[in-house]
Amino acid sequence: MELPTPVRILTVCTGNICRSPVAERLLQAGLDQVLPGGFEVRSAGTRAMVGHPIQPLSADIVRMYGGTDQDFAARQLNPKILRGTDIVLTMTSQHRGEVLQLDASLLKRTFTIREFARMLEALEKRDSAVESNGKADDAGTLWRGLPARLASVRHLALAADSSDNEVIDPYKRSADVYRQMEDELAPAILTILRYSRLNTPS
Repeated sequence: MELPTPVRILTVCTGNICRSPVAERLLQAGLDQVLPGGFEVRSAGTRAMVGHPIQPLSADIVRMYGGTDQDFAARQLNPKILRGTDIVLTMTSQHRGEVLQLDASLLKRTFTIREFARMLEALEKRDSAVESNGKADDAGTLWRGLPARLASVRHLALAADSSDNEVIDPYKRSADVYRQMEDELAPAILTILRYSRLNTPS
């Protein structure tokens, strides 16, 4: 069943050419497997290199995990892009703050991507512990209701160190730094996709 209005997810980094495009393209590819047409994942940068393609080493990561780097052009984050977004996933806490400067109404729907993944894991553990079977009727209801549900487990998913919320910026740095970005970003993406696969109504 195709949703009349897809769940809209926005990923945000600085230049919109290294980190947020990887998150965008891999989340879109994975969510398309879960519910084709049910999700629209886009990205933007707080200081975007507007019009630029994905950086080559980031494009390699996207393709390796089964996404596509085709037809991508970096976009500058602005209030219009944020309007109508259901969930915003940022690469750092600073990006989260910059999103909220543009649209404070997104306070409860904006997370760093690593924080969001930890909170999903905490939510799953809590729900399984109480044998919750209150599944949503459709994907839109589930995902648009997630921020409120996640707020109740935030205290269970606090980072041991503030750096655990961050994804390193590899721009103009070595391949090793791109690998570090992958090590920080890929587990969060996989956690989100696993949660989606197990919980999104078809």
